Amino acid sequence: MIALNVLDIKPFMKHFLVGSTFDSFDLSEGSVTTFCTFSIDGTYLKEFDDSDGESGDADRIFIPWARVREHVFSLIRGRQTPLAFKFVFMLPKQAVPGFLAKSGIGIDVSEVTGLFLNVSFRNRKLMLTTGTSLKTFTMDRTVDNAWDSYIQSFLKSRGIAAEKA
Repeated sequence: MIALNVLDIKPFMKHFLVGSTFDSFDLSEGSVTTFCTFSIDGTYLKEFDDSDGESGDADRIFIPWARVREHVFSLIRGRQTPLAFKFVFMLPKQAVPGFLAKSGIGIDVSEVTGLFLNVSFRNRKLMLTTGTSLKTFTMDRTVDNAWDSYIQSFLKSRGIAAEKA
């Protein structure tokens, strides 16, 4: 796990709320605090969609950020900066095998419960933290280190400046 301070918040927010930079992630949960706190449970409710299963979302547990982003943007935009917000993102379950293979990690995909990116804003500071969850406890930090490196590369490749906290 690493904690990163975002150095320039305004460009990050453009990536976060306007661009598609984070659309490849699923939203596990989130909250936005303005004049009240809005909470989002990212659990994907398949019964709401009219699709017949052809969308590829049948195995999905959490909602893609792309489907929530504009709703969150409508909560955050305005003259005043939110007091706080926090979002917990996950690499989609179907992307985990590719991540493990590309990272050269030889564990079974069923051992990975989640690869997380937390985005939190409070006191005019924006912090990103990474996290991993495995089914079995291990002292081996290979998955953690690979995920941390992936997120740092992800940010750098998109021109998002962040430094370790």
